[in-house]
Amino acid sequence: MIITTTDSIEGRRVTQYLGMVAGEAILGVNVFRDMFSSIRDIVGGRAGGYQSALRDAREAAFADLTAAAQALGADAVIGVDVDYEVLGKENGMLMVSVNGTAVRLG
Repeated sequence: MIITTTDSIEGRRVTQYLGMVAGEAILGVNVFRDMFSSIRDIVGGRAGGYQSALRDAREAAFADLTAAAQALGADAVIGVDVDYEVLGKENGMLMVSVNGTAVRLG
C-alpha cells in the first residue's frame, strides 16, 4: 500500500477514486509518564515517554487508515493529512487522526 501526502504518485496514474478513508487513535497519557516528563522538562532533554506515546498513536492511526483503504480495494492513499490534538479536561488524552483519498492505480 502506497501512502503519500501528495495528490499523485510519480509514474502511476490514478484510475479510480474510491473515497475518503481515515484512521484515529486516542491514547491516555500515563500519570507517571507525566511526572517524569515534568522532571525532564526541568533538567532538560527529550521526553521519551511522550515521544513513544505519540509514535504508538501515529502508527495505530496509519494502521486503521491502511485497513480502511484495503477494505475498499485500494492500491494507495493520496493526499494524506496527519493531525495531532490534545483532548480531555486536563489534557489527559492524545489523539492522532489521519485521512486521505483511497485510489486504484494504473
